[in-house]
Amino acid sequence: MKADALLRRFAAALLAIAFASGDGLAEEPRMNVLFLISDDLRNELGCYGSDLAKTPHLDALATRSVRFDRAYCQFPLCNPSRSSMLTGRRPTTVGVLGNRTWFGVSCPEAVSLPRHFKEQGYQTLRAGKIFHGGIDDVEAWTAGAQQRYFGEGATARPPVHRERGPDNRLLSKTELSDRWIVLPNDGEGSGDERIASRAIEYLRQADPDEPFFLACGFHKPHSPLEAPQRFYDLFDADSIPLPPDYAPRPTVPEGFPAGSIRPSNADLFVGRDSTPQTAREMIRAYLASTAWMDHNSGRVLDELERLGLDDRTIVVFWGDHGYQLGEKGKWSKAGSLWEQGVRVPLFIRDPRVAGNGQTCPRVVETLDLYPTLCELCGLPTPEGLEGRSLATFLKDPETPSDRPAYAVWSEDGEHVTGVAIRTERWRYAEFFGRGAGPMLTDPKTDPAEMVNLANDPRYAETVERLSKLANDYAKGWTPESSASAQ
Repeated sequence: MKADALLRRFAAALLAIAFASGDGLAEEPRMNVLFLISDDLRNELGCYGSDLAKTPHLDALATRSVRFDRAYCQFPLCNPSRSSMLTGRRPTTVGVLGNRTWFGVSCPEAVSLPRHFKEQGYQTLRAGKIFHGGIDDVEAWTAGAQQRYFGEGATARPPVHRERGPDNRLLSKTELSDRWIVLPNDGEGSGDERIASRAIEYLRQADPDEPFFLACGFHKPHSPLEAPQRFYDLFDADSIPLPPDYAPRPTVPEGFPAGSIRPSNADLFVGRDSTPQTAREMIRAYLASTAWMDHNSGRVLDELERLGLDDRTIVVFWGDHGYQLGEKGKWSKAGSLWEQGVRVPLFIRDPRVAGNGQTCPRVVETLDLYPTLCELCGLPTPEGLEGRSLATFLKDPETPSDRPAYAVWSEDGEHVTGVAIRTERWRYAEFFGRGAGPMLTDPKTDPAEMVNLANDPRYAETVERLSKLANDYAKGWTPESSASAQ
């Protein structure tokens, strides 16, 4: 091992001792941050117990990290989820309930996570999708900012990219997304390959005298599902099992409120039914697209280690929301307040902490990431953040906690039409407006959420308590409360 690498490891060991002893984090050298993000990724990774996934690079990272088994996003849609995480505020606080609202207009006082790091002297580097497309926080980045497009008020309208099919006909939005693609050769020049390559160049070119905050946001497995052929070859469609509640089209389970399932899909099988065979083929494509994202994540992680930066870098891996793959006939995330829709993969590797290699079973929210990174990097925490630092769980993943996680949904981008609550014991959701009603499921005995206990008299007290929490969380935002205020 080279002398400079030995010195870096010795410095990291000293920092670990200081962190574990509670003496605080040393100010120098300041830690780098590598923030990896995947789009539309549910907990379908080998490290989360998937028997199907082929994700060796992220699985290896998870074994060196604290893996959070019960992490939940605050909104099952890209822009609201990312805006909440990147501002450390609830969707209702930041005022982002749809994919076309930029938080800089709806909540101008909010300072985004990368901008805060930039103001604290970090190189802030962007590769790929961090904020939603066309709604970047341009001023937050030292390099890599994306042009922001505006319509009226807080509405961002990115330009529409249209592709043509083999017959030279312009493809519709549905045709662009509701499909799977085999990338030629080994995917050179495709979106995620270029994102990884850009992140690698940033790592190579980063000023060694200044810490960096590098955010690398992969597009996959977001539709259209895509990967080179060798990743499809990892899976046999005929042997892929269907979920126990598979249905050919979105179907509200018996005894559940109608608002729990949107009547049509938003990403895959849009306007058409699936069959058991086409469902298996689509799941295979999702798994291949996930394996492709894992491959590109591995390229970045390997470069971090090759450059000798891993002992000075906090690595976060996060998925922006969950996804349903045929459960209850649903093939998307939009509107899903079910476990598959709001539970997300999350693991954090800080080389100084004692909890690496362990699993944290506590319920956490993704808006907790902002204050966590502030604490780990020794930065001041801005006012107005609504998350809590997870640093305690990185030292001792078994630390007790009874704090629930919340997620909301909005059908119109203006009102909260559903609230989900995950506690250590229960999953609860309540819907307002169309298809109103409550649902209570038991994760221990009913992980597939097939039995609604909300109307069972034995759980009346639990339902009453959780309903109050849900209504308090959405106060002033439900269709009913908006109508009564007029």
